[in-house]
Amino acid sequence: MTAATPEPSSGYGKSEIAAAGAVAAPALSYLPPRPRSYRPKVGLIGCGGIAEYHLRAYRAMHLDVVALCDRDSSRAEARRREFFPEAAVMPSATELIGRRDIGVVDIATPPAGREDMIAAALRAGKHVLSQKPFVLDLPTGRRLVALARENQVKLAVNQNGRWAPHLSYIAALIESGLLGDIASVDFTLQWDHTWTAGTPYEDLEDLILFDFGIHWFDAAARFMKGRRLRRVWASAARTGFQEMRPPMLAQALLGYDGAQVRLAFNGHVRLGQEDRTAVCGSAGTVRSFGPSLSDQRIVLHTAEGCASFIPEGTWFENGFQGTMGELLCAVEDGREPSNGARDNLRSLEICFAARSSARTNLPVEIGDSAEPND
Repeated sequence: MTAATPEPSSGYGKSEIAAAGAVAAPALSYLPPRPRSYRPKVGLIGCGGIAEYHLRAYRAMHLDVVALCDRDSSRAEARRREFFPEAAVMPSATELIGRRDIGVVDIATPPAGREDMIAAALRAGKHVLSQKPFVLDLPTGRRLVALARENQVKLAVNQNGRWAPHLSYIAALIESGLLGDIASVDFTLQWDHTWTAGTPYEDLEDLILFDFGIHWFDAAARFMKGRRLRRVWASAARTGFQEMRPPMLAQALLGYDGAQVRLAFNGHVRLGQEDRTAVCGSAGTVRSFGPSLSDQRIVLHTAEGCASFIPEGTWFENGFQGTMGELLCAVEDGREPSNGARDNLRSLEICFAARSSARTNLPVEIGDSAEPND
């Protein structure tokens, strides 16, 4: 029996796949920033579940957390004992903000009621790191941005996903110009978000698009920096088998001038979970993929060849060190933090448009009156 002779091909319907050898990944700055010498005393308001990761990061950074506050004082006391035994447990946010020795206030409470605490801290001359989502409407966000400017202090947002190793490296690639002109970004996530069942998160109708999705709307705004966003389409749906109240499926399409960002979320996957990001540009393509946000491999294709590596760190470890580290560096350098509140208004604008589109089943036109993305 002889091997069949391959038939000649005209090449119709086929594209050339360039051969690419293995190369080293570009050395880019993607790890959490650290201030050179600025070490203010820090106060934390809100000692719920997420506060563990804030305090763990601050301890690793050798920051001086001197006060903690929570409406449930036992939670604040437990955090104090575990992470900063020398810190004081303050009876109220007002008293913590009033401490003259505190230079930075980390406000890690839910959005409702947070506005007043942020405003009080800014008026007291404190730099502020606000939990995400920053505010519940854009006018409130603009007022707080103006208040920070009036009081000559910095207001940053705890968008910890910005320093997730894979997202931070991809952002650095885009900003370096190595990918060329970006044409498309795809975020595809299948994970298990059912841990929120029975918690206050289950009361959020937009749990996926708002509380969780804000990380990826923020990443989209960063990756598309300098592009004009024109419209947002989104939808949300319940799976046929879920017991949780909020929709666990969501998707969004962001239409930019000359580019698209596509987001697909399934928060009810218990087997075979995967998180995947793909960015395609005129000079290269980068993909990151793995079973979780903290277990990712990055593969970069350029004319130089193909690079593959596992970035250093994890989502929580890098993320919370990054948000506070960037705020401290910005204070030290006399500039706005890259995760500043003004910059975050663009991320929130996208998120709010997606929520509105999902509720009306209609695209939301953004227009030229949008927050500047520059």
